[in-house]
Amino acid sequence: MRRTRVLLAAGAALSLALTACTTDTPTDGPGEEDQASPSGDWFDPEEYEAQLAQRDMEPEGPADEPWLQAIDPSYVDTSEYALEGEDRRDPTVCFSNASVSNPWRVTGWITMQQQVEVLQDSGDIGEFRVSDAADDDNQQISDIQAFVDSGDCDAIIISPSTTATLTPAVEAACESGAPVIVFDRGVNTDCQVTFIHPIGGYAFGADAAEFLVEELEPGSRVLALRILPGVDVLEHRWAAAQQVFGDSELEVIGHEFTEGDGATIKDLVTQHLQRGDVDGIWMDAGDGAVAALEAFEDAGQPYPVISGEDELSFMRKWQEEDLTALAPVYSNFQWRTPVLAASMILDGEEVPEEWVLPQEPVTQAELDDYLERNADMPSLHYAKFGGEDLPGFPEAWQDR
Repeated sequence: MRRTRVLLAAGAALSLALTACTTDTPTDGPGEEDQASPSGDWFDPEEYEAQLAQRDMEPEGPADEPWLQAIDPSYVDTSEYALEGEDRRDPTVCFSNASVSNPWRVTGWITMQQQVEVLQDSGDIGEFRVSDAADDDNQQISDIQAFVDSGDCDAIIISPSTTATLTPAVEAACESGAPVIVFDRGVNTDCQVTFIHPIGGYAFGADAAEFLVEELEPGSRVLALRILPGVDVLEHRWAAAQQVFGDSELEVIGHEFTEGDGATIKDLVTQHLQRGDVDGIWMDAGDGAVAALEAFEDAGQPYPVISGEDELSFMRKWQEEDLTALAPVYSNFQWRTPVLAASMILDGEEVPEEWVLPQEPVTQAELDDYLERNADMPSLHYAKFGGEDLPGFPEAWQDR
């Protein structure tokens, strides 16, 4: 049975139609039990251990093309979907996208379009039909049904907005007879040919928390900044951090919801600094990391040890200020994989049933290299977007 999880864009200020409560004043820090015992609603010990183990597994596939690598894959036969002769020339591929509502998704969408152009030039893909649901479940259900009703999608790619609500629509797409490829976020069905995603939220959260434990002295005070409650990949990141922090001698002084808003982040960090030292910042998504650092500057306090993400504004600040930092990654290059998978499936090639992509953080040793590679990219770009070899580089990502 394929594991299911809602893999929301990790590197981004999420703009979802979800109800969230943002704290106006800092919460009292979680107690020892809260630090060490993640909620049973979100913490799956088996999946947690599996993701942490996958971090150390050598992926299969070309070393210079991580979007084609797979961790511990189990391959499926796709010969039933193979097109022959004229049918194989310029097939129609349909893509139902949850949204482009944050910088991580915008970066990925540009990367996908550039990969599509390459496949169109080679004749591996013909028409590429796209719908954008703007984070609206009902709209995406309608979009997918329209693709099914058209009857001429040779393959259907879906990045679901949510898990349970989109499951029937994905199953309807599977029943159409076209191969279905799900990526980024999961659904509660195994009918798709392949489910493509990086390792997951537990790995992201543990990478960040382990870094703080390693870099901070025992007794140091850590503030956790979170985007929204109730989103499983984000809850998994925090659940992993709770596990790591609970086994350490660090003090978690609070975990605050920010909705990814820079002003809220800065205000909450400022309030915590007024109450005492803050030695470390853990974040479940790093695009607001610069705002958190600005609060330390305004307070005249030394910078904390901080985990951010591979978003360039944070990475540039890291380099400029010589921070002690780590950039966990939710691999943005995954946006290339679904269209490549569609071409492979229509050729009858085997693909992984669950296509787990590598997810490696950017470290201090790699910082200068990634910034040099992305020197001409805008601040909201993601360093590990994996599109340097595509014909539109760099202009396509600059002109967003």
